[in-house]
Formats: sequence, structure tokens, C-alpha cells
Amino acid sequence: MTEQKMSRKGKDLDFFLLTLILTLTAIGLLMVFSASSYYAMFRFGDKFEFVFKQSIFAVAGIFGMLITSRIDYHFIGKVSPILAILGIILLGLVLIPGIGYEINGARRWFNLGFTTVQPSEFMKLALILALSFSLSQRHNKLKSFVSGLIPYLIMVGIIDAELYLEHHMSAIVIVTMLSLVLLICAGAKFTHFLAVSLPAGVLLGFLMTLEGYRMDRLLTFFGKTADPTGDAYQITNSLVAIGSGGLFGRGLGRSLQKNLYIPEPQSDFIFSILAEELGFIGSVTVIVLFVLLIIRGMRIAMNAPDSLGGLMGVGITSLFAIQFLLNIAVVSKTIPTTGIPLPFFSSGGTSLVFMMVAMGILLNISRQTVPMFRASTVASPGRTRR
Repeated sequence: MTEQKMSRKGKDLDFFLLTLILTLTAIGLLMVFSASSYYAMFRFGDKFEFVFKQSIFAVAGIFGMLITSRIDYHFIGKVSPILAILGIILLGLVLIPGIGYEINGARRWFNLGFTTVQPSEFMKLALILALSFSLSQRHNKLKSFVSGLIPYLIMVGIIDAELYLEHHMSAIVIVTMLSLVLLICAGAKFTHFLAVSLPAGVLLGFLMTLEGYRMDRLLTFFGKTADPTGDAYQITNSLVAIGSGGLFGRGLGRSLQKNLYIPEPQSDFIFSILAEELGFIGSVTVIVLFVLLIIRGMRIAMNAPDSLGGLMGVGITSLFAIQFLLNIAVVSKTIPTTGIPLPFFSSGGTSLVFMMVAMGILLNISRQTVPMFRASTVASPGRTRR
């Protein structure tokens, strides 16, 4: 039996990756409780409101992760076109009044009564899987701009158009970046992207001017409207939280900015509360855990037995990495403010569940790779251990 066939029959999960996932999830639940307790008590009269719901979704996500870790990713690839079509349909349905649920002027949720669901989170994963499957089948055709690249750009354009109608600019950024990463990794010519980047940039700039709140965020970022009680209120308090954490932080549960200064601190700006309570040391520790997961994911992708596994691994890891990097950039005012959740941390059941399901697929890919650390655990021929 060949080494590759033996690896495909392996039953062991990647313990290091699994440990990173569960550690980040546990820290995330702790921070959701710490960041949300005051706001939850003020709004609902129950300081456990958010962490209780997040814990339920975490358990559901772990079960989903364990299930997808047992399903051969080749089978998932075969059904991925159906998942992508379903995702596009759901993005369209959520725009219909009476079906989609509107919050703060944006219609991007389904209200199930006990919770709300964002189809865009499903679409991100479905897009990764569908693109990976299709590109693994016809990557040689990417050399052609018209017959190779354009069909993929049209599909991404349709998804982005639906997301734009949902007022979901952050999802547009993530979907577009994921698509570019996968297309380039599959062999698309970089010069082809340069040919469409100028008109795409002009179109994006025009769309930005159509929404006043997006222009306000840009002006705030560039310091044109720096009123700390107006448009700059959230980012100002985020920076105060990060800066006041110092080296060791105020201590877990002792944040001041979570006391109604940062709106919904358990959500997209939860890292600011973490930095305030755990300080520089705690922040760097969490960032290191994120980086280790990204490195592990990329190593799994590089050691995948075929192009499908490699592309899926790259896509899933890139989804995690993009959201992590953009969230940290937003809360530190490195880029303009936009709503991007921090993986495993930000309160939001849909994001957590689908991220865990994606991690399960990554775990399945790792079970079918050739062992990555064979050289470090087995003595080389001709050498004797002492």
C-alpha cells in the first residue's frame, strides 16, 4: 500500500490544529461574557444573555466541525456547485421585504425567531468550496482571459451585487479578496487582474459616494471629521480602550469602555475590550494563536494530496486570515471602520458556526495529507541517535 493511500485512511485528527481552534473558541466565549455583561444587563436585565447564546452556537459549531471533519472533502467538492447556487438564491431571498430581516437600515438577515441568520456567512464558505472544485477541474483554462477568467469574475460580480444591495460592503471585500486568492493560486495571470482593476476601482469609488455613511467613515478615517462624539465616537473609544490597557491590562472584567462607551462591545470591536483588560501581553498572546492557526492551515494546504484539497485549504485559511487581519486593522484605525467579525470571538452565531464547519473541512484535508513532521520524528538514514 502506498504512503498516500495509507494517509487517506488515517483516522486521527490534527491535534495541534484542533487544540488551537478549541483554545480560541474558549477564550472567545470568555471575552464575549466579559465584554457583554454590562451591556446585556443594561439592555436585557441578564448579564448572561449574549454568552449563553454564543455558547449554544459554539457547541453547535463544534458538532458541525466534527461532522465535516469526517466527510471526505472530495465529496464536499462534488456537491459544492449546488451549495454555491443555494447561497446565491438565499442572498436574493433575504432582499425581499417580509422574508429578509432589516436591522439599522440593512436587510441581510433571516429572522428565525430564536435567532437571526446571515446567508452571507454561508455564501463565503460555499464560494470557497465551489471555486476550489471548479478550478481544480479546469485550471489550465485560466490562461485564457475570456473563456477562463471572465466566467469566474461574472459569478463573483453577481454575488457582490447582491451583497451591495444588502449594504454589506465588508462581505464584498472578503468575497472579492477570497476569489482573487483562489484564482491566483490556481494559475490565473496577474496581468489579467491588472486589466480589470482600474475599472473595478472606479466603480467601487462611485458606489462609495452613493452612501453617505460610507463617505462619513472615510472622512473620519482621514481625519476630516474627528468629532469624538459624532462619527468618530466608536473608533475613538476603541483606541482609548486599546491604549488604556497598557502592558498587563486592567484585569479581566474590569474594562471601562465596555460600559456603554463602545456600542455593542461584544461584537466587531471585542478585540478593543480584550486589549483593555488583558493588555499588550494578552493581545499579543491571542494574535500569536491566530497566526499559528494560519500557518498550520497553510501547511495543511501545501501538503494536501491534490489540487482540490490544496485550494480548499488555502481558501478556508484565507477566510480566517482576512477576517482576522481586517478586524484588527479596523479596531486600531489602520483602515476605515467596517463591520467585520473577529473569528471565534465576536458575538454572532452564524459566523461562528460556519467558521467551525470550515475548520472541520480543513481538519478532513489534514487527515488525508502525507505526515508533515516525519523528518523531525524519524532518524535520517545513516545517522545514529545518541
